[in-house]
Amino acid sequence: MPSLLTADLPGTGGLIKETPEDFFVEELPLYLPCGEGEHLYLTVEKKGLTTFELLQRLAGALGVRERDFGYAGLKDARATTRQTVSIAGVPVERGLALRLDGVTVLSARLHRNKLRLGHSAGNRFVIRLRQVAPDALEAARAVLNVLESSGVPNRLGRQRYGALGHSDRIGRALLRRDYPGVVRELIGDPAVIDNERWREAARCFAGGDLRRTLDLLPAHCRNERTVLRALCEGRSADEAVRLLPHKLLRLYLSAYQSRLFDRLIESRLPALATLLPGDLAYKHANGACFPVGDPATEQRRADCFEISPSAPLFGCKVTLAKDQAGRLEEELLASEGLSLGDFRLGNGLTMEGERRPLRVPLHAPKVRSKGDDLLLGFSLPKGSYATCVADEVMKPASL
Repeated sequence: MPSLLTADLPGTGGLIKETPEDFFVEELPLYLPCGEGEHLYLTVEKKGLTTFELLQRLAGALGVRERDFGYAGLKDARATTRQTVSIAGVPVERGLALRLDGVTVLSARLHRNKLRLGHSAGNRFVIRLRQVAPDALEAARAVLNVLESSGVPNRLGRQRYGALGHSDRIGRALLRRDYPGVVRELIGDPAVIDNERWREAARCFAGGDLRRTLDLLPAHCRNERTVLRALCEGRSADEAVRLLPHKLLRLYLSAYQSRLFDRLIESRLPALATLLPGDLAYKHANGACFPVGDPATEQRRADCFEISPSAPLFGCKVTLAKDQAGRLEEELLASEGLSLGDFRLGNGLTMEGERRPLRVPLHAPKVRSKGDDLLLGFSLPKGSYATCVADEVMKPASL
């Protein structure tokens, strides 16, 4: 169970994401399209769709390939989200004429370059909390005041770990080249599967009946079925796993990187703003990192949120900290039985790694009552998650 920065303050309780309208996300652009060029920038609002599902629908409607779209980031399916995607060679008029269920085109403009992952300044959120405690407004204000002054723990969080909470374990097995373990984790633990047919399929798999497992797996378990079908045909676990899309395998590896990063945050709570000897400090203005020579001298820059301590998303090329900060990183790697070289998998799966700040600024936090509910509003930098703020505010028992 993760610790919270505001553990000494009461939470609001309540429920989140009861409907897609309860969780609104607006992507904040890094730049605006200039009005000329070959790339059409479509800003859309979607409900109940992942970004990949959005691209699939747009590709079908426009008669283009999904892989030719550009996007700045992925957006949650259980939400109402606004984001921009790009596609080359489509006229503005055709983009504006699109009519798709669950998707509304808000604008269409031309630009000179394809939209790339990370081309975002951040995201603005409005979150509705239902069934909160009677004193929830005061509790939320107190928590937001602390987060605004101290920063938000920059966890990657449970949204990275999938519906069964096992994406990181799949990634761990993949990194260790434990392909039978990848298959076992992919099929899932019957104890945590709600879908009755899937749960029974997982029981059959544990009992070694691959054919029955394949027969029982629901149609929506496409990746699981791909792997099981290959195993039933006599292929090895290695061969079966490599039939999965590279994008999906990298997501599993990324989930494992995320889990390790979140553990480093845990090791440094509640002092995420405090620089340690050997730290690599993250500059919030440009994302660059530099080695901290004298923590006492640099601490004033951290106190005014110019810089923050960082930790690695482990990979084969990432730079680790030194001294006290570095020992925390090295000990975590050692506890997992890993070295940085293990992240060099080849075949398009090598994870190079990067440094990430332990905390991020919370911009323009607001909270107000809406009947018996609360509405939270705030902005976060790109790559940071609103659930980290919501967890601090709500203090959910299931965290």
